[in-house]
Amino acid sequence: MKIWVDADACPNAIKEIIFRAARRTNCQLTLVANYPVQVPTDVQMLVVPPGFDGADNKIVELLESGDLVISADIPLAAKVLEKGGYVFTPRGEEYTARNIGDRLSVRNFLESFRGGAEPIGGGPPPLNNKDKANFANRLDRFLAKHHQ
Repeated sequence: MKIWVDADACPNAIKEIIFRAARRTNCQLTLVANYPVQVPTDVQMLVVPPGFDGADNKIVELLESGDLVISADIPLAAKVLEKGGYVFTPRGEEYTARNIGDRLSVRNFLESFRGGAEPIGGGPPPLNNKDKANFANRLDRFLAKHHQ
């Protein structure tokens, strides 16, 4: 099992939690982004050419069944689930076969509603300590169950 991080929008605090967990469990970790991200020497960094969904497409291409992806990108999550992977958001929410259809429907509706315009409100609120703890706990439980 490998961990893949959609690093373009992953908060630094969450990356640090992932770095520690991967090191502790000796799990292979790869960050994928459209630009270089500073990572520890034991973490692989893949930089893909700029373009729409470049990092997402690279993750889907390299993903194997049973791998874990960290991303809040709902269309990417749907593709990961189709390939047999697991997906957590940086806030610790798990996308599953049971909830991804509803998430995609809401996302697509909102996107069509705003007509491709920039979202109002500037995105999700900043991570707080509860969000970080929720993510860390979910990741630890997942790795204890799925990583040999």
